[in-house]
Amino acid sequence: MRIVIAEDSVLLRDGLRRLMAASDIDVVATAGDAEELLRAVEEHRPDLALIDVRMPPTHTDEGVRAALVLKRQWPETAILLLSQYIEERYAADLFAERTGGLGYLLKDRVADVTEFIDAVRRVAAGGTALDPEVVAQILARRRGDPLGSLTPRETDVLATMAEGRSNAAIAAALGIGGHAVEKHVNNIFAKLGLQRADTDHRRVLAVLRFLRIDPRS
Repeated sequence: MRIVIAEDSVLLRDGLRRLMAASDIDVVATAGDAEELLRAVEEHRPDLALIDVRMPPTHTDEGVRAALVLKRQWPETAILLLSQYIEERYAADLFAERTGGLGYLLKDRVADVTEFIDAVRRVAAGGTALDPEVVAQILARRRGDPLGSLTPRETDVLATMAEGRSNAAIAAALGIGGHAVEKHVNNIFAKLGLQRADTDHRRVLAVLRFLRIDPRS
């Protein structure tokens, strides 16, 4: 796997580079700002770009706006946002347009290195990695959307489901019982208006609804 790291903190950028190298992930370039990131992706066409949300010069939303540019110009490059902050405005736009190969993790909530590397690999392979706090804030912007009626735990379950995990894997990831997961999944189906049907897979439709994808497209 080949990745580009965009992080303005020299210490964190070097730490991430060393962590990736120890996990046999090839860091083909590093960047300290959004413009350098875009040049690096254009030159190297990596499998994934690992991007901090707030970068120079204003340290507000340069990283996530650069991610939107990457998505449009080089859609084959997966994107994993790693930040201390949730920039829900542009993140919501990114999630609305992207169909896979996308993640958003909060630095302070990454507690396990192995799980973090697994998330990097999963996103690079076309999956997702979403922190529940990010999901909650994005859904909060969707007023009038059935997704907004989900409870925090149902949102956690749906976000984990979007990573392609089974009910057993969801239970293990969230530290809850299998019966509880089944109950939350059924509640999600009901709130999203997904009825039993022989032709449609409700689990897939729920994830498509979450990722804002029209299954007819």
